[in-house]
Amino acid sequence: MYHKINFFKFKKLIPIALIFLVAHQADAKGLTSNYPVFSQVNETISGTVKDQNGSAIEGAKVTVVETGDTVSTDASGNFSISASIGQTLSISYDGYGEQLVKISSTSVSVKMESKKGSTSIEEVTLVGYGSQKKSDLTGAVSQLKAENFKEGMNISVDNLMQGKIAGVRIVQSSGEPGAGVNVSIRGIGSIRSGSTPLFVVDGIPLNNDPVSAQSPNVGLGNTTAKNPLNFLNTSDIESITVLKDASAAAIYGARGSNGVVLVTTKRGKKGEPMFTYDTYLGFSSVIKKLDLMTADEYRAAGIDKSYDHGGNTDWQDEIYRNAVSSNHSVSFSKATETGNYFASLSHMDQDGIVLNSSFKRTTARLNAEESFFDNKRLKVKLNLTASDIRETGIPNGGNAGSDGQLIIHALMANPTRSVYDQNGNYTNFNMNAHYNPLYLLSVYEDKTNTFRVLGNTEATLRILPGLNYKFNLGVDRSLSERNTTMFPNITDRSPKGIYSQANLDSYNILLEHYLTYDFSLNRHNFSILGGFSYQKFKATATYLGVRNFVNQGAGISPEINPGYSGDVFIPQPGTSQENELQSYFGRVNYNFDKKYFLTASLRADGSTRFGDNNKYGYFPSVAAGWTISKENFLKDVSFINELKLRGSWGETGNQEVLNKITKASYLLSQSAGYYLYDNLNLINGVQVVRTPNPNLKWEVVAQTNIGLDFSLFRNKLYGSLEYYNKTTKNPILFIPSTPLSPTDFVWLNADGKIVNKGFEFSLGSEIIKNENFTWNLDINGATVNNVVKDLPVSGINSGEVSGPGLSGVTANIYRNGYEAGSFYMYNYLGIDANGKYIYEDLNGDGKIDPNDRKIFEGAIPNFTFGINSYMKYKKFDFAFSFIGQTGGYLVNNTALDLNINNLASDRNVLKKYYDSGASFANQPQLSSLYLEKSDFIRLSNVRLGYTFDMNQLKFLKSINLYVSAQNLFTITSYSGYDPLVDTNKQVQGNQSLGIDYTTYPSAKTFILGATIKF
Repeated sequence: MYHKINFFKFKKLIPIALIFLVAHQADAKGLTSNYPVFSQVNETISGTVKDQNGSAIEGAKVTVVETGDTVSTDASGNFSISASIGQTLSISYDGYGEQLVKISSTSVSVKMESKKGSTSIEEVTLVGYGSQKKSDLTGAVSQLKAENFKEGMNISVDNLMQGKIAGVRIVQSSGEPGAGVNVSIRGIGSIRSGSTPLFVVDGIPLNNDPVSAQSPNVGLGNTTAKNPLNFLNTSDIESITVLKDASAAAIYGARGSNGVVLVTTKRGKKGEPMFTYDTYLGFSSVIKKLDLMTADEYRAAGIDKSYDHGGNTDWQDEIYRNAVSSNHSVSFSKATETGNYFASLSHMDQDGIVLNSSFKRTTARLNAEESFFDNKRLKVKLNLTASDIRETGIPNGGNAGSDGQLIIHALMANPTRSVYDQNGNYTNFNMNAHYNPLYLLSVYEDKTNTFRVLGNTEATLRILPGLNYKFNLGVDRSLSERNTTMFPNITDRSPKGIYSQANLDSYNILLEHYLTYDFSLNRHNFSILGGFSYQKFKATATYLGVRNFVNQGAGISPEINPGYSGDVFIPQPGTSQENELQSYFGRVNYNFDKKYFLTASLRADGSTRFGDNNKYGYFPSVAAGWTISKENFLKDVSFINELKLRGSWGETGNQEVLNKITKASYLLSQSAGYYLYDNLNLINGVQVVRTPNPNLKWEVVAQTNIGLDFSLFRNKLYGSLEYYNKTTKNPILFIPSTPLSPTDFVWLNADGKIVNKGFEFSLGSEIIKNENFTWNLDINGATVNNVVKDLPVSGINSGEVSGPGLSGVTANIYRNGYEAGSFYMYNYLGIDANGKYIYEDLNGDGKIDPNDRKIFEGAIPNFTFGINSYMKYKKFDFAFSFIGQTGGYLVNNTALDLNINNLASDRNVLKKYYDSGASFANQPQLSSLYLEKSDFIRLSNVRLGYTFDMNQLKFLKSINLYVSAQNLFTITSYSGYDPLVDTNKQVQGNQSLGIDYTTYPSAKTFILGATIKF
């Protein structure tokens, strides 16, 4: 029956096929009559496409109208195509009107004219759940495109934003490859809940929690968390859009308080299929060395003769190395009439500048989009990336105290010691809490393997003209295993050996439905959005460990076979975390005559993280815009091309808190026990560990923004100016409870506020643009004024300091009237005649004690800036970028560990402390002696390239060779390795700010690279 039915249907198709053939012949005849052929001989037609200023246009589409053959112009604007004299060429390029040129000879020259109003203000910019022309925006939105990303060794997305967007500050927690990065937008707005923005990759909001396994402490502290964004191949990124104000970010509701970063990956573009190969070879070294005493200076200092061990060692040279890195990336892209495709494969291999550290990443990506049915009614899109990351780390835990860090051991090591003894073994320092750093490296291993898959599928259905339904299903899944081993050793750090394996399995699932409706009524234009979102997060961590196993090299390593020898134990309890977010959102965009604009949005978020009485939060925003340049009174002002005023207000939330904190928690303990029976055996009692708070809700950030966009002098000068006022309310704190509470501390929304306000500017200019030379210059800057208000407590401390005798000392304080995370310490005044340190007696009681501590502001720079320039002369291109900041301070905790007292205990010291004449008897104290300005200006990137056009080879389009340097020089008074650093030294979850503790240093890197297009 099946075959009969199909044969019947096939017979029905025969007359349809005959009609099609007849129609096709008739159409061919009509085509011949409409397009007479003057010459049937095909020839090679060569030409050049330039803009109105005479500059070459790369990527312009050149099509023979009669045949449909298509090519694209190369980097010099040249093209070559097979056609006949008398036929017609169609030349098109985004932002320019289509040009039709009749072929009269084998050489063609075309000048493209910009469409009226085609300025930077007319570019299409992503916003939450959609896109808009920049001219239609009412919020503070900044966008970077692929051409803004200069070639360099950029591991993650946040590196690409460094110095390019006003108000966005990128600070490394460590210079270790793949290490975490702190990103803040418009200041610090939270005490406990972090300042990291929400990252959305191809429509999937990511969880900011770590995705690589965290190792338990094996005696050397816990190393910093890896960057959860380092799984993306930066060569795959098409654009990065930052939503800074509440109007732009409120559509993301409970997660938008710190701003939103939208990351979009590449897709196939119209024109010929493109195959691209990118590669580079990098050479890295430490950005600077600290000025310690040399062996000769140490001997000449008149120190105890027993501290002269006869050697001459620069321990920084021993642990740092010239590291080599490489990257290979291939991609293929293509667009058809109905869809587009992009596929890539890459491998990065980066050695760290500290011995035994490395980062290796392999990624694969497939992006595809196809259209179906009549007039592309249904569009289906797939985004899929997979990455495999393998890392090796060093013992450099930020919470290891003064004796668990590789780098501090190297800096403190006596320069008269030798690396090896007479027998060729590592020299044994025979000191408590101070070890040969090379020996420490030799007995320590830390290997992490993380596999991550991020993918989503989108379907867009056009129901009616202007009315579209969109479905988005996304998955983010990570599996990570970390193996950390401290082999049996001669130190007091786990001397019998310890091995730990940590496993992390995390995923999040996203389901979204939304409708958009765009329509116009005369000069009234509307765009309406409404939708539903559901996202679930789950992470499970497990641990196993082995102690007291055989020596390194004897038997089987516990990493390979944990049960082979030693005592099995559980290093720490496993965890399982799960939370859900259910949301409803809507937005209305209205404009009248493309001149007056109004935007309003509302999002309702329900989260399992919050109390039963506050499951849902509501986040509204409203914004307005006025294109002043379209008014009649500016019509005749020739130097104003675009001028637009914007204003907005809105509220966003911050839900980055621990799960379950609204629930009660109990513990069986002897301290709460009692004697139930006459045998006097103590029965464990129930102890309340956490007081429930069903009223706990989101932190709320209210923000007002006023902006001005402009383009002047025929678009030679363009940019934006912004004023913002951002206030965090209802901060979530863990503070002392009221009397009669079952616990001493409780989680609650306090009445305090954190206010950030300031100005931002972005200025750009196409200084020169002619046939041979182009020069673009962009400058951005931002100010921030931060203050804490109305806290219900006298102060909240954080920023734990490491060093001998400094246990429990903190450097940061959150106090009303001062900047968030201000510094709290003794005020250093100088040195007396006996070399003793003098501190200010603040209360005048004749003694120095904790009551004499003084507040100093603060870690947050008052002004940050970036300068970016691009020049092109014929086939040469040259680019450079500067970044900088002023008005901030750092606690140099590394210098505190290298204090003058080290000379009394067989350790090294910073040379400046010895030269100051200070007495060796001075005990280390946290004071303003170790508080330094973090002002700097840095040449962060410089690049010189040359493009070879390969017109003579049909299969090869161009080769671009370049040399590049990163962190080439830094002008700063800061004495540490890097002023752009922030070590995580939080206390009880309160974030620390502006502390530098033996951080893995940054590197300066030189790169040789090539980009080959086929």
